[in-house]
Amino acid sequence: MPVINAIAEFADQVAEWRRDFHTHPELQYDVHRTAGKVADLLRGFGVDEVVTEVGRTGVVGVINGHGPGRTIGLRADMDALPITEKTGKPYCSATPGRMHACGHDGHTAMLLGAARYLAETRNFTGRAVLIFQPAEEGGAGGKAMLEDGLMERFGIEEVYGLHNMPGTPAGHFGVRVGGIMAASDAFDIVIEGEGGHAAIPHNTVDPVLIAAHMITALHSIVSRDIDPMKSAVLSVTMLQAGEAFNIIPRMVKLTGTVRTLDEAIRDYMEERLRGVAQGIAQTFGGKAEVSYRRGYPVTVNTPDEAAFAAQVAAAVAGDERVDANADAKMGGEDFSYMLQARPGAYIFLGNGPSSELHSDTYDFNDEIIPVGVSYWVKLVESAARR
Repeated sequence: MPVINAIAEFADQVAEWRRDFHTHPELQYDVHRTAGKVADLLRGFGVDEVVTEVGRTGVVGVINGHGPGRTIGLRADMDALPITEKTGKPYCSATPGRMHACGHDGHTAMLLGAARYLAETRNFTGRAVLIFQPAEEGGAGGKAMLEDGLMERFGIEEVYGLHNMPGTPAGHFGVRVGGIMAASDAFDIVIEGEGGHAAIPHNTVDPVLIAAHMITALHSIVSRDIDPMKSAVLSVTMLQAGEAFNIIPRMVKLTGTVRTLDEAIRDYMEERLRGVAQGIAQTFGGKAEVSYRRGYPVTVNTPDEAAFAAQVAAAVAGDERVDANADAKMGGEDFSYMLQARPGAYIFLGNGPSSELHSDTYDFNDEIIPVGVSYWVKLVESAARR
């Protein structure tokens, strides 16, 4: 079953919703305008139940099928990013410093398109639960919705997510069993030495020198301590030190991130990072205080649901446009919390040759809207036949 004709016919309207969201981006939990429009549209479609303020500003819509069956959760994210847009599009952000640079405007619009079609046709059994989530970008809105009883309140048995992917041909899908998005952790390392005059370094314990050795050593953890068949990334991204050219400072601060696709590797990376940082500092006579903050966990697709998602995607786009063993991405995703609570799958939908996610020139490709909406619809309609 290819793209659904009726969906293709109203795709321009879905694009209009998308562009409206794009013009009015909102951050994290402060998505009141977006959530309000989502709720109003769902009510206008005749969705059976619309619940707001789930996980602070999340919206949930429930559509009942024509008989008993499985309850399927479909999730879209609503929030934007703190970036000043430089696309020059006529519908570009009207708010300086805020931009839909990750395509959440498209995700929300496509799920609204699916809601409209499903509410009109009811060509399925069971229930479709449409989850519009705030604060994916660093605020753990998915976790907040779970803590507000999302799965139990709406009887969700399995849950699915979708994200556009620049660089993948438009309308192509990618999914895999197991880890598809990485755990996203952060660290700070405060190196303490003994400051002094830059002309007499022998009377100091130079934390800048310690930091230089430490950065090299930290970046060697993945290449020398991790099985090359496993995946991990460690990046030192910030170094803060000193106030004058002729003073060796007393302290240096390093900040960075660790990404992993396996919980055992995640545990090891934290342990090894602490050991390397403290060992290097002690070697040069200094001290290192390590703060390690665990962020989103690994996004793990369950086998049956990943296979089902690939099957539905192939029915919409064709077998040749679906990669059922796609490469995992090392970005983080708080849909991971929902997949810890219920079986399900997260899938990529190609955005074509667009700018990268989180860039100031990125824009969601409206041409993929009929494909994404059709995928959501066929996922619900096919669930009874599993």
